Amino acid sequence: MSAPSLVKPEAVPVTRSPAKPLTFGARLRRDWPLILMCVPAMLLLAVFHYLPALGNVIAFQDYNPFAGDSPLQAFLQSEWIGFGNFQYLFETPAFWESVRNTLGITAFQLIFYFPVPIALALLLNSIMSPRLRSFVQSVVYLPHFFSWVLVVSLFQMMLGGAGLIAQTARDAGFTAPDFMTDPGTFYFLITSQAIWKDAGWGMIVFLAALAAIDPNLYEAAAADGAGRMRRFWHITLPGLRPVIVLLLILRLGDALNVGFEQFYLQREAVGRDAAEVLDTYVYFQGIGVQQWGVGAAAGLFKALVGLLLILGANKIAHRLGEQGIYSKS
Repeated sequence: MSAPSLVKPEAVPVTRSPAKPLTFGARLRRDWPLILMCVPAMLLLAVFHYLPALGNVIAFQDYNPFAGDSPLQAFLQSEWIGFGNFQYLFETPAFWESVRNTLGITAFQLIFYFPVPIALALLLNSIMSPRLRSFVQSVVYLPHFFSWVLVVSLFQMMLGGAGLIAQTARDAGFTAPDFMTDPGTFYFLITSQAIWKDAGWGMIVFLAALAAIDPNLYEAAAADGAGRMRRFWHITLPGLRPVIVLLLILRLGDALNVGFEQFYLQREAVGRDAAEVLDTYVYFQGIGVQQWGVGAAAGLFKALVGLLLILGANKIAHRLGEQGIYSKS
């Protein structure tokens, strides 16, 4: 009688057929609660963003709001002039001056304002006491809730011609400076206002990024003999880099949008040559002198340039190995 064979039979591979894709009706029945939750946000976007975007058509018209009995009739009865508003815009020196001021302010704030929330987050993250950290964080981002009217008024009381610094200088026998009306220091003035008002709020994003870094990485690096600077360079910065790149891309895309209220409130004090930016130019051209088409053309130009800057910056982020705003397909 022969001994039984000890060789195991080969396992027959089991082939699984690919899952059949769900039909649209099946996915709708499965995901209807999620879709229902998104309906209010979709309605808000449609009513306050996509529907008003149709008004950009007046950039190609000699728009007259009194041409009909309703806004729709005004759209239909206004004369189409093609790119006439853009031609007028590009031939106007005041427009290019506002573009130059806007880009100059953006470049200045990228250097002197953008790193401040990062530095605040790193300093606040180094505080060991949770109670002290919470107190400092609350104090630092509280000015974000102040209006620009209040912020400019506070700076006027401190730095204006009749402010605290000027009065102290006069009492000491020095010439009283007036930083609020000096065009030469306007970039420093608005950047310091932005830092005081919004830097604390901006650091919240970086604090969240720091909280997402695994503490075991720091402990392992310290056990291997890495000092504070090496842990910062090899752990903290790589953890913050995706967020920094993302916010930098968004800031570049928003390069032609430096704000309205802050510059409108101080435009007369320092002069139009220093404080005229694209937002105030659109306001005074579109509403001040009722050149609605020219104002719409300036706003459309600003949006197009912002879109191109976002796409270009995101492509550079992909080349550097970062995800950016959207993943590379």
